[in-house]
Amino acid sequence: MTESGTQALYQPRMRIYPRSVKGRFRTIKWAVLGLAYGVYFLLPWLRWERNVGPDQAVLFDIVQRKFYLFGLVAHAQDLFWLAGFLVIAALLLFFVTGIAGRVFCGYFCFQTLWTDLYLLIERMVQGDRVARIRLDKSPLGVNKLLRKAATHLLWLLVAFATGLTFTLYWGNAPTLVVQWFTGSAPFPAYATTLFLTATTYVMAGLAREQVCTYMCPYARFQSVMFDADTRIVAYDVARGEGAAGRHKVTRSLKSRRQREQQGVGDCIDCGYCVQVCPTGIDIRNGLQVQCISCALCIDACDTIMGSLGWPRGLISYTSERQAQGDISRIWKPRTLAYGAVLVAAIGALVWSVSHQAPLEMSVVQVRQPLFVRLSDGRIQNSYELHLANKTDQPLQLAVMMRGLAGAELDIGQLASLQLAAQHSVRVMARVRWESGHRVKGSRSFNFDIVPQRRQEIGMISAPATFFVPGSEH
Repeated sequence: MTESGTQALYQPRMRIYPRSVKGRFRTIKWAVLGLAYGVYFLLPWLRWERNVGPDQAVLFDIVQRKFYLFGLVAHAQDLFWLAGFLVIAALLLFFVTGIAGRVFCGYFCFQTLWTDLYLLIERMVQGDRVARIRLDKSPLGVNKLLRKAATHLLWLLVAFATGLTFTLYWGNAPTLVVQWFTGSAPFPAYATTLFLTATTYVMAGLAREQVCTYMCPYARFQSVMFDADTRIVAYDVARGEGAAGRHKVTRSLKSRRQREQQGVGDCIDCGYCVQVCPTGIDIRNGLQVQCISCALCIDACDTIMGSLGWPRGLISYTSERQAQGDISRIWKPRTLAYGAVLVAAIGALVWSVSHQAPLEMSVVQVRQPLFVRLSDGRIQNSYELHLANKTDQPLQLAVMMRGLAGAELDIGQLASLQLAAQHSVRVMARVRWESGHRVKGSRSFNFDIVPQRRQEIGMISAPATFFVPGSEH
């Protein structure tokens, strides 16, 4: 509440100093981080031999409108694959969230991965939690200035490497790096790199938990996908508080037996779970929107319980139903529905990619003008044929038509088309037809493309419509 009595929509930021912790979940997070960084930073430099095209394994060639992903080459007309991939990603997110809550946020989100690295750099330069707090409270001096400057410099270097690496996915990596540092790179390469450098530095270095709390939409709608069986990071209130609440370890409350006799719970109020939290919340207060399910508080609490010789699991991954003593259901109707749709979407995408046609054609009728009446009385319609050769070999193609008896097909001086490997071409085709007075309106026919000397590639067809004036529209 503000002084005027109104509720504030934004809480002024309180600096958070996450403490380091060791444990199984922290180890998993390091492993995921190492894998993610290895893939992201090394993938543009991976070479891939192709008969035609660049030798970069992953390359998004905007100029040529081709996208290379190892052995797969996607053309501009294959962008529906991207839509399919995004649908699969969304379904996977919903499926995982229904089972294990916000594990994506805690382990795989870009914000989490880069913030973890920035925190590691901060600890390496400035020390752990207590040292960083002491450094911030100390007056400005040489030591403080050097440590702060070194931290921000390393942050900027990581941010620059992040931005430049992203840019390398859109051009030949070795060439683009040389061009970038010699001042001969295209302007979009500089703009993209510098923009991502700035956003990475601000988001991971300065904003951190503010992104998760105020900017990320997922934190807001995640509760819709939660139910009583969803596994979340939760504090065992009954065990931790007991009848008399939590209490620190004292001479008279040193063993579990002594604490049980006095009704005191297992939580010794050490604050370790709060200190390791990257968003600064106290998990003992229940599930909160800021919790990203990173489980570092579990590692912290298990460490303390282990040092005391008490059972671990005071903080754990559990569900509301399991916390009440019931059996948690993983395969519930909503989860099964998400899983079924997810499997279907993956199957459809895999089938579409594996059954990619080696040769594709699309037909667009020229509508200005829609028709031309020639001096001999015939009607002429014009069409634009778009042909794409998706093989790694050149093709010789014959263009034909069927469905209009007596019609003449004119594609200029070309007896046949030579289409290079992994290339596309646009061909103007004119169809002239003496329809007579008995036929008016629209007539359907087909364009046929017949590959020559490539028996493994069959004929492809595309429907078209021939317009004869005099019909009502």
